[in-house]
Amino acid sequence: MNRPYDKNPRVLIVTPEVAFLPPGMGNGSDYLTAKAGGLGDVSAALIQALYDQEADVHVAIPDYRTIFNGRLPKPLCRNLNDIKSILPGERLHLAVDSVFFYLGSVYSGGSVEALKKSLAFQREVINNIIPSVQPDLIHCHDWMTGLIPAAARCMGIPCLFTVHNIHTFKCPLSDAEDRGIDCMPFWQALYLEHMPNTYANALATHQVDFLASGIFGAHFVNTVSPTFLDEVIRGRHSFVSKQIRQELANKVSAGCATGILNAPHPSYNPATDCHLSQRYSAADQQTAKKLNKTALQRRLGLAENQAAPLFFWPSRLDNTQKGCQLLADILYTVVSRYWENDLQIVFVADGPFSIHFKNIVDFHGFHHRVAVCDFDDALARMAYGASDFILMPSLYEPCGLPQMIAMIYGALPVAHDTGGLHDTIRHLSVQLDEGNGFLFEIFDSQGLLWAIDQAMGFYMLPDSSRQAIIARIMQESIACFNHAAAAEQYVQLYERMLQRPLLTDTCKAAIGQKNKIDSGKLNCQQPGSVIPVSGAMIDHEEPQQRKVDRNRR
Repeated sequence: MNRPYDKNPRVLIVTPEVAFLPPGMGNGSDYLTAKAGGLGDVSAALIQALYDQEADVHVAIPDYRTIFNGRLPKPLCRNLNDIKSILPGERLHLAVDSVFFYLGSVYSGGSVEALKKSLAFQREVINNIIPSVQPDLIHCHDWMTGLIPAAARCMGIPCLFTVHNIHTFKCPLSDAEDRGIDCMPFWQALYLEHMPNTYANALATHQVDFLASGIFGAHFVNTVSPTFLDEVIRGRHSFVSKQIRQELANKVSAGCATGILNAPHPSYNPATDCHLSQRYSAADQQTAKKLNKTALQRRLGLAENQAAPLFFWPSRLDNTQKGCQLLADILYTVVSRYWENDLQIVFVADGPFSIHFKNIVDFHGFHHRVAVCDFDDALARMAYGASDFILMPSLYEPCGLPQMIAMIYGALPVAHDTGGLHDTIRHLSVQLDEGNGFLFEIFDSQGLLWAIDQAMGFYMLPDSSRQAIIARIMQESIACFNHAAAAEQYVQLYERMLQRPLLTDTCKAAIGQKNKIDSGKLNCQQPGSVIPVSGAMIDHEEPQQRKVDRNRR
């Protein structure tokens, strides 16, 4: 739908999970949250930023009744239908199907259940929510929305597709039909493994790839890291299927793809984090982090020593991606090499590799030096506030949030130079007072050991030199890694796709007056690095060559 230019264009955000919604979006929106990972935070932050700007933003999410019920405070456990009733003009739209009603978590169940949920969600969005909302632009997130861009293209609605994870599902097109999605109008805009001559043949024998379809059918695509996008299209990651790599490469060649970094939730702020024993800012972090370190050591049974260098592992213990084996190979070497310095390592993470680290600790009797804990959000926040360094030796990283959080808390990352880690970490030079962490390029245990040695060299500097650099890194990170910066880049994309401003002049004037009143609030925004787009139609851009500077040492 093309609204008059005196009206703000309407944006429909379609996401399988969201961490929170702005108050006022719909009846009971304060309590309608369903989050499994970073996608929930990112979706919520974008929705909040657009809503705060008074953009005409609408949200479509599955009706997770049991999950929503669990979010309600006991005094407000009213009838669920009353809480979620959608009144005319409201902006929250729930996809209703019994497959969502009784789930304990967003992605509970196996692959068959995941596919059923995805098809039910997309059926409701395509058949009911889009016709009701009549958006000017649709923004879809991840494989669970992968059929919608093709439908949007058929309806003449520009669609942005965001790839958060390189994960997909496939099913026969007949399965989508059986779940109530009439694919006939848009089947040629889907990615089928073998393109048939007729729709009847497509229904009978051909598999549709959800993620590849989302990329293929969308007018514009973004990943959540510029470098990860570059790595994928260059074939750096063998786990990425040929069809997804090719479709992303096609979008990049057409100037219709970019990378936009995520940002951590605003609650990750050492000045306001209620889980810290001592809150702090860049100005007083040295004393506060020592007190937080003692509190964490006491809780986990580690040797209490404020001068002990503390390394924190914040990511899930998944050896496929996160590089657990690299640290396991050198754990004894690291602890023994810096035994006199009381070096300590804390894991706050779930995952199948946890047992291996526990066995190493038991075998060597490292219980006062290494703590392996199951994931707990409060404990993880304590660790951010207490640690000097975090460990992220990931084989690949589509974006990564822990490294950003760590720098905001004054903990420097030790990481493999890949994907979102490359985009957010610059190798530290004490002499030039540049950089914010320690990167190793070759993915092996000796590369990680070298980076840990570099970090320990920094830790042994005089306090005055070291603390000044940490304070600088904290200030830069708070200014750069925020949702305002990410939202601004998405707004730029929306406006390029719509070929018009997201906000009318009248609305901008009203917001300007409001900002004068609320002048106490300050958002530091990092300029976006969206691929320039010119021309009348987003699908017919001249190819743009995007160069990634690897900053090799």
